Amino acid sequence: MSEDTLRRAVAEMIGAFTLTFIGAGAAAAAGGIHDTALIGVAIANGLAIGVMVCALGPISGGHFNPAITFGFFITRRIKPALAVVYWVAQFGGAALAALLVKSLLPRSITEAVSLGVPALGHGVDASSGFLLEAVLTFFLVLVVFGAAVDERGPFNSVAGLAIGLTISIDVLFGGPFTGAAMNPSRAFGPQLVGDHWSNGWVWYAGPVLGGSVAALLYHYLFKPESVPAAT
Repeated sequence: MSEDTLRRAVAEMIGAFTLTFIGAGAAAAAGGIHDTALIGVAIANGLAIGVMVCALGPISGGHFNPAITFGFFITRRIKPALAVVYWVAQFGGAALAALLVKSLLPRSITEAVSLGVPALGHGVDASSGFLLEAVLTFFLVLVVFGAAVDERGPFNSVAGLAIGLTISIDVLFGGPFTGAAMNPSRAFGPQLVGDHWSNGWVWYAGPVLGGSVAALLYHYLFKPESVPAAT
């Protein structure tokens, strides 16, 4: 592994770790104080990604999300081998974060929220959850391409803000219905460590579908003149 690839992998691992550590931790904290409002959890998730995109985006591109990396892969913005490295780093970072949350917080608190694993809300079936996750991830990846990829974007220099705010608004809507993960690694970490796999496919298939549609739409319709070489 080259030094550049190693730097990118570590950056992606830290970013994915941060999202799961803060996201699962915020869910546990909210449950621990019986806070039923979404605003705190939404802000925590948005800020976690926003600050990491600002800090580590120049190193790895600030994906921190296998669905985003897949969007880059299908639009030829990342080579297959590097995409695999990103996925390993993202899933690994999320698993480590979930393990630390489980180890550091009281068991009664983490068990009450199933370690922050995304779950379907009452009355929401798996197919509806799948489509909700797809739509929410569509918004996220569209903003990533518009704010962080397209050099014409007015928010390119502060992409972390736009991306973080998108995550927050998605959580405000989707949190009670699907957990609004929008990120397979965010689901995977708590699922693996807590052994909570109910309807697990929803948080893999939904984000990948939504992210792919957004990436292809932006690449071929909004910016068709640009077909960059994979990096």
